Amino acid sequence: MKNESVGFIMAGRRQRHRRWIIVTSFLAVLSCVLCCAMLLLGNTIYSVNDVIRALSGEQIQGVSFAVNTIRLPRMLAGIFAGFAFGIAGDIFQTMLRNPLANPNVIGITTGSSAAAVFCIVILHASGAAVSIASVIAGLATVTLIYILSRGKTFSIGRLILIGIGIQAMLNAVVSYLLLVGAEQDIPAALRWLSGSLNGSQMHELPALIISVMILAPLVILLGKHLSILELGEQSATSLGANTDRTRILLILSSVCMISLATSTTGPIAFVSFLAGPIAKRLVGTSFSNVIPAGLVGANLVLAADLIGQFAFTVRFPVGIITGIIGAPYLIYLLIRMNQKGEL
Repeated sequence: MKNESVGFIMAGRRQRHRRWIIVTSFLAVLSCVLCCAMLLLGNTIYSVNDVIRALSGEQIQGVSFAVNTIRLPRMLAGIFAGFAFGIAGDIFQTMLRNPLANPNVIGITTGSSAAAVFCIVILHASGAAVSIASVIAGLATVTLIYILSRGKTFSIGRLILIGIGIQAMLNAVVSYLLLVGAEQDIPAALRWLSGSLNGSQMHELPALIISVMILAPLVILLGKHLSILELGEQSATSLGANTDRTRILLILSSVCMISLATSTTGPIAFVSFLAGPIAKRLVGTSFSNVIPAGLVGANLVLAADLIGQFAFTVRFPVGIITGIIGAPYLIYLLIRMNQKGEL
């Protein structure tokens, strides 16, 4: 009887692992397909052969400039920013055990946005200065929210409410900066605030790409501890997890990635909010959700950008499309949580 139970459990685990591998592989393949579409499609549709020749360094009139200068940076910004948003959102939602506890809702991306808008509108800076300011502001925002939410005991609900309040305050700061800024800087700031891949340039991407390539593996390695942290502080400690060190490493890594992604593409709405729940529905809850969430985030950004470019007579920034998708889900989630008494 005991052997039958063990065999049944192991068979279920193998089935869940197989599902995780199949879904994750599908998401990775879908990302590759969307990347190819980003390179092939535009005002002019190029053949696969022409795109490959242009990427290999061959100079083809019209094709080389369009592919290497416009489409490739746009595609790289989309996939790396989407991956960073997806991972960071899933980390916060899982670690704080609440789907509302993501960087968009609790104000972390707004802190990075306020710093970036200040650099663009007031300091007339760009590139590295915006990236550094965004990371510092993101870390300062999450530190402030954590300090204010501690009280006598740490409360996730209090953290979310304080985060929403901080977000409202920082949105007011952004509005003020737009009012006092030079007129010629306002259009660029507004395009950036909507979340857009337009105008992405290769020299702006190294910081984002390097941070994702270094920090994402670290987060993936720590991903096995996320399920332990979900059990609560006492249970995680009793199982031998160093909760403080794990939480600090996860928060620092996530904030750095999402701040650099925000400084590159702007605050693309709801990607960090949607990626984790979608990935969890697809792969289940038995294995780490970090990689699937990152891939879902990348796919959301790439697909939304393609929809914004070609589905309408007017071209829309990617953030508007993700906002249209995410806002109804947020309303649905709030209604469901209210019905369950979780609000």
